[in-house]
Amino acid sequence: MAYNLESLITILQQILNPEQTRWILDDHNKLQLESLLQKAVSLKQIHEKSPVPKIECLESQIRDAAHKAEDIIESHMVDQVLLRPEDLSFTFSTPDDDLQQVMRELDSAMEQVVKLMEKEEMSTAGSSSNPTTSKNIVVGLDEDLLQLKDRLTWRKNKLEIIPIIGMGGIGKTTLARKLYNDPLMVSYFETRAWITISQNYNVRAILLGLFHCLIGKLSDKLIKMKDNHELIIVLHKNLQGRRYMIVLDDIWSTKCWDDIKWCFPNNNNGSRIVLTTRESDMVKYVGAQSLQHEVQFLNKFESWNLLHQIVFGEEDCPHVLQRIGRKIASDCGGLPLAIDVIGGLLSKAKRSRDVWEHIANDVRAAITETNEQFSKILSLSYNHLPNHLKPCFLYMAAFPKDHEIKGSKLIQLWIAEGFLKSNGEKSLEREAEDYLKALVERNLVFATRKKSNGKPLSYTMHDLLRDVCMRRADEEKFLHVKNRRIQKLTLFYTMHRVSVHTSYRMRDVYASAELMSLARSFLCTGLMSRVIPFFFATLRLLRVLYVMEMNFPNFPREILQLVNLRYLAFSCSSGIPCGISRLWNLQTLIVDAQSGDVCMPFETSEMSELEDFRVPSEIWEMSELRHIKLSKVIFFEVGYMMKHVQKKLQTICYVRLTPSLVWRGFFESIPNIKKLGIYCDIIPFSEVDLTHLHKLETLRCYSKLRMTLNKDGCRFLPTLRFPSGLKNITIYGCVIFGRVMTALCALPNLEVLKIRRCVFESEARDEEWEAAEGDAFGSLQFLLLESLNLVRWRADETNFPKLRQLVIRRCSVLEEIPCGIGEVPTLQLIELYKCSHSAVASAKQIQELQQSDYHNYGLKLCIY
Repeated sequence: MAYNLESLITILQQILNPEQTRWILDDHNKLQLESLLQKAVSLKQIHEKSPVPKIECLESQIRDAAHKAEDIIESHMVDQVLLRPEDLSFTFSTPDDDLQQVMRELDSAMEQVVKLMEKEEMSTAGSSSNPTTSKNIVVGLDEDLLQLKDRLTWRKNKLEIIPIIGMGGIGKTTLARKLYNDPLMVSYFETRAWITISQNYNVRAILLGLFHCLIGKLSDKLIKMKDNHELIIVLHKNLQGRRYMIVLDDIWSTKCWDDIKWCFPNNNNGSRIVLTTRESDMVKYVGAQSLQHEVQFLNKFESWNLLHQIVFGEEDCPHVLQRIGRKIASDCGGLPLAIDVIGGLLSKAKRSRDVWEHIANDVRAAITETNEQFSKILSLSYNHLPNHLKPCFLYMAAFPKDHEIKGSKLIQLWIAEGFLKSNGEKSLEREAEDYLKALVERNLVFATRKKSNGKPLSYTMHDLLRDVCMRRADEEKFLHVKNRRIQKLTLFYTMHRVSVHTSYRMRDVYASAELMSLARSFLCTGLMSRVIPFFFATLRLLRVLYVMEMNFPNFPREILQLVNLRYLAFSCSSGIPCGISRLWNLQTLIVDAQSGDVCMPFETSEMSELEDFRVPSEIWEMSELRHIKLSKVIFFEVGYMMKHVQKKLQTICYVRLTPSLVWRGFFESIPNIKKLGIYCDIIPFSEVDLTHLHKLETLRCYSKLRMTLNKDGCRFLPTLRFPSGLKNITIYGCVIFGRVMTALCALPNLEVLKIRRCVFESEARDEEWEAAEGDAFGSLQFLLLESLNLVRWRADETNFPKLRQLVIRRCSVLEEIPCGIGEVPTLQLIELYKCSHSAVASAKQIQELQQSDYHNYGLKLCIY
């Protein structure tokens, strides 16, 4: 509910902003919008400070009213712009009756909220339990148990807090229970206590539970006599001088820890506190990051072993059911709770191939639809999310099973959707990075691949958690997923966000066009049939249009009618037409020449020919632009474009570097750029100064090198002056000089350097790279050399003091890797692909050196 109000608030604030010049308001409309804004802000503040009880009809009323207000306002804005697209400003006026009705609905909701707040009583929970009675079957935790028993009993006297973390249902409590009941733990610790806390905890109930475990049951009379402070003192005295083990199971709140931590004295005798939690924030708060133990998903063998034990016990599984059973176990995604649920179902079902195959056809549905408790357990994490993270989590439902989404793309979509609001101290992108990190720390989203610098690149979600996410998104009318697998979701409501997966037919999408008339997002994932461009005209309020997998021969003119767009990604073979500046709200523009995700030339080892992609100069009038990514070289019709400064632009690639572009001050017009790709096939007549681009972190330089032809056009690198903040540089198809490498190693923050399909030239001889004495890539962690003419490479550990990964591909004439590289103490990986035998031999010598001199047995050597 809160994110619906936040979206409405953002729109109203933009219209009422005195600095904006596009919308003209008379006094009546201004007062009306200010009143609506005040009501939305008040409701949001009340909800954030004292969350409204989960009464579906009330939340639905507020959500629907906020949606209705947005629809009225944005429909009017779009109508005005389309009526006179050439105008620079518009009169804002909406029908009084429509907005008045919305405000009455919000007033009614406010009254009900206040009444509920007055009547609400805090529900409490907190209990001690005797975990010795559990009959849970444990599989795949032997190594975890050994590690944790060592941590619990190692000879360190200081009180230690050991968190066990992981997503809901992964087996944290089961692991803690096995530890708690282990004979070694029973004998090692003088006293033990187990408390289950959960989300809605009660401090007194927790203290009484501890008292019962450690001391004994209190009489009702004594319970009434002692307040919480007195109970804490008694518990502290009881534990003083004793070696104890306390398990706090399922703890969510840092405040809960603050309330009870005074019970536990540091006796300097090896006492331990074990926490199980889904929240990585808890780990940081209690200061136990170095001791945290993350429970991993079961592998396929362990999953089948667990399922077999649940269903058959000590019996053998009939041969006819083994293949199906292994598939069912695998489809549980390594989540023990899911295997436990499906195992319970199979143990009661008839042991026949037909019955098991029926369950195997849709394991996820069999788990989530037949076991309400399973969905509740996974839903707890969503319920506990702060309001600002809930829409970001629900948005993951837009992407299909096993889909990996790049973090940068996800962040751009969140911003376009309006989920974030800058507080002035951090950019929207930095704020979104914190949101994404928070979802990872709560074990709701997982980082799947990493960048060259070790930071997360792409993310995904567990399949079963995605099912819960999709159902919540549908229940809250947040997102509608069109997928052949999902037939039972609500179909008959106005769709505000629509995601179409590969398995859905486009003709079925067209049949729902009327329900999508007010949609703000339309995303297609997977290879799809082509969309009829006229269909776009029906989605007049769109903010996000993602149809990368549909290739259009020409730019669909209908897109130019979508003046509300913030994010546009599609495939098109032609250039961008005049009139693009009508999309004055656009933040992200991604155009690929062919269907599929945009694949820039520096991200592939093979290079295809790039052609110019003409972009009209009016694009420079679009002041909201943050990211421009085209799969062809951008050729700007310079004209008057440099009269405008693009203060928000952060990404642009690839720009054809021409003398006129430099003379007209192109680089001065993008002062806040962070990622820049440039293409050059001539030597600029003057120096290209980039040093004023203080926020530039990633630079990609590309040219069309032809080994047998004149290489003058590829010699532009010495004309570039690099900014000191650069962290990531890729060079493709250029001539490399010694002074270029000297300039690069002078960059203090450079972490990643990739050199692909280039020619090395030195003053002494061609085909050599000799790192000069004193030249040090002081921060470089990742170095890629690919398809080079390099024969000799001379360097030592002083040139690459922090190098972690060295990757060399298709450098068939390289004689050897410098032996001095073997003395770099931080080295973790050497990868060779299609390199000479002598280069491979030198890599093996480096590995031996690391093991003998530095005892670094973790250096990984990969030879292909």
